[in-house]
Amino acid sequence: MSKKVLFISSIGGHLTQLLQLQSLFNKYDYHLVTEKSEVTKHLKDKYSISFLTYGARNYPVKYIFKFSFNIIKSLLIFLKKRPDVVVTTGVHTAVPMCYFAKLFGKKVIFIESFAKSSSPTLSGRMVYPIADLFIVQWESMKKVYPKAVYGGSIY
Repeated sequence: MSKKVLFISSIGGHLTQLLQLQSLFNKYDYHLVTEKSEVTKHLKDKYSISFLTYGARNYPVKYIFKFSFNIIKSLLIFLKKRPDVVVTTGVHTAVPMCYFAKLFGKKVIFIESFAKSSSPTLSGRMVYPIADLFIVQWESMKKVYPKAVYGGSIY
């Protein structure tokens, strides 16, 4: 039986980066998780996917409620899919899923954003301490994350 791998990211550039890994989808029993929007809803036609509620941080009060809802929904997705590994390119949407994976003794692989060449993302700082494998796409980011592995660009 192949490993169950859950790939998760927020929409936008993080999802674009995550989808660069789709050659791995066929090698594993995979499931994709991202935020639901007009841009992403068509993905259900191509991928095994679950959607979280989209919530931008520029509306702080709404964001708190949406983020709280997404934490609960992430736990339910995690319990239903029972992945062996969680792979993420970030950001806020993915952090709770990474902590659920760690809580249940599963592996966490975090790929820091290609857009970050000298400073960390907030989600990267939050997941770095618990990641089993932390990959940076710029050699210069090894100064920020000393235990990271330089993986080069995924584009």
